[in-house]
Amino acid sequence: MKKSFIAAGIITMGIVAIGCGGGDDTRNNAYMPDMAYSRAYETYTMSAEKIAELQKQGIFYNTMPVEGTIARGEMEPYYISNDTTGYAQSSSVQDPLPEMDETYYKEAERLYLVNCAVCHGSKLDGNGPLWKGGDGPYPAAPRNLLDDYSKGLSDGTMYHVITYGKGLMGSYAHQVNPKQRWMLVKYMRSIQSGSKPAATDSTAAAATGNGTVTSDSAAMAAPATN
Repeated sequence: MKKSFIAAGIITMGIVAIGCGGGDDTRNNAYMPDMAYSRAYETYTMSAEKIAELQKQGIFYNTMPVEGTIARGEMEPYYISNDTTGYAQSSSVQDPLPEMDETYYKEAERLYLVNCAVCHGSKLDGNGPLWKGGDGPYPAAPRNLLDDYSKGLSDGTMYHVITYGKGLMGSYAHQVNPKQRWMLVKYMRSIQSGSKPAATDSTAAAATGNGTVTSDSAAMAAPATN
């Protein structure tokens, strides 16, 4: 009996050894062949040859997302046209973001200093480094955002100008995303009105090292990529 068990064990070990053997280029039986031999595709990276093959079959696929698709977490695209009619229509567009707290304000200020202050100045007075009272390299004075004309613009029109540009100012659609453009509008409005938001309990705690910022607007103020 003992010999039978030993013989059975030797045979079993031999079978296992044979099943696990083979050179580096030899594949044995796969436990889950659908995973071992899967045909993986990366979204929107189909080769030109594969696209041409599909087109021959009457399948037209251009690797682009469906028109109107919005990335998760992004705001709805701005559909108003860049023309005289669109400029007039922009006055009815409403700011969709909540009111600023101190953390939100600081991020909006950073966005302004990075993207706008070089022309319009850190104080919004139109006296940025490119102008410097007429001594800078720019030949025309940028708009003074504290004048009555700028204060009289609607939020939507200010957003429209940031998106498309106006006059000598170019579009900033590639520098700041839709959410950040509205943040810039809010920041400029706060400077125009002289109403800087007060510190919240969460930001005050963070400033003294006694807590962390957890407000919704703090999360909204986090920089977003294009």
